[in-house]
Amino acid sequence: MKSASVILIAVLLCVTSPASADNHGFSVAFVNLGFKRPVLLTAAPDDSDRLFILEQAGRVLWFENRPDVAGSDVHVALDISGDTVRRKGNEEGLLGLAFHPDFANNRYVFLHYSASSPRRNVVSRWTMDDEASVILPDSEHVVLEIEQPFGNHNGGHIDFGPDGYLYITLGDGGAGGDPHGNGQNLSTLLAAILRIDVDQLQDGKPYGIPEDNPFIDTDNARPEIYAYGLRNVWRFSFDTETGTLWAGDVGQNAKEEIDIITAGGNYGWNAREGFSPYNGGAMTDEMIDPIVEHSRSEAASITGGYVYHGNGVPKLQGDYIYGDYVTGLVWRLRYDGQQVTEHEQFDKVPAIASFGLDKHNELYICSLKGRIYKLIPE
Repeated sequence: MKSASVILIAVLLCVTSPASADNHGFSVAFVNLGFKRPVLLTAAPDDSDRLFILEQAGRVLWFENRPDVAGSDVHVALDISGDTVRRKGNEEGLLGLAFHPDFANNRYVFLHYSASSPRRNVVSRWTMDDEASVILPDSEHVVLEIEQPFGNHNGGHIDFGPDGYLYITLGDGGAGGDPHGNGQNLSTLLAAILRIDVDQLQDGKPYGIPEDNPFIDTDNARPEIYAYGLRNVWRFSFDTETGTLWAGDVGQNAKEEIDIITAGGNYGWNAREGFSPYNGGAMTDEMIDPIVEHSRSEAASITGGYVYHGNGVPKLQGDYIYGDYVTGLVWRLRYDGQQVTEHEQFDKVPAIASFGLDKHNELYICSLKGRIYKLIPE
């Protein structure tokens, strides 16, 4: 196991406390707004200062990024609730949105959602009108569909990396304990982070495979896979300055973990959970250790966050900030490229579904209770 002792010692020795000595924390950002199960916040990559919100049932909303914005100023960009988006399972729904890197010219928006008959995850491309006010409902172009054996562990996040490729998370297929053994199976797209080229057509598919994908020449492996052995990465992010890929992987019964994702990495599920073997699994030297693990007394459904590069709270610049849906606890950590050097819990926000950034790199939290919170100095 890579650097297990170094990282574990660093985590044990790092500074921990129930609250920061400073007054920074999260506060309700838009006092006039409330949403129905908001699961994602992101900024429009254009000259405006607008925020887009996903509601799990299937709506894409947008509004101007002003503290005093009114409910009447929230606009519906797209509504695919009902027949399109499946919401039978608690973890199913409209789960991810990513703007194409050349959105200013092609107006492409990508969505990741659950669908029925058969039960599956769908990643598709849509087109937004020139004014960027609505996503054209008849513009869907399906890029990728993955059948799901169960209604949980759908992953759901999508984002374009600094390399211009689309990254997609998929859970292990659901139920408990990975009964189909997908975690260590490279012939399935489940339990993995995928990396595809949405600007190329290849082998009859509506996407291409980047030529440096790690398993492109591996027998019986899906070439879309970028990293595997992941139970259910619900949210990941790229450090906007270094490009490092961070992820929060939701655990089974005992441990939640934060990982730094590398090309070809095997993160151990279902042979391991956090630093420990799972259900008698055989841990191997190739399996990559988490950066941090949490016991169930602290976290029970980890929500990956972002490395903070905003100006609102200078003390936290360069810190990775993340939280937990069940306990509501929020942590910051500092990582020097080798080990965690600082780690503390500094706030609590109810039902943390997702973190997000505005165009100024300021950090927000979507709470499933319906509010949006923003990181502020005090």
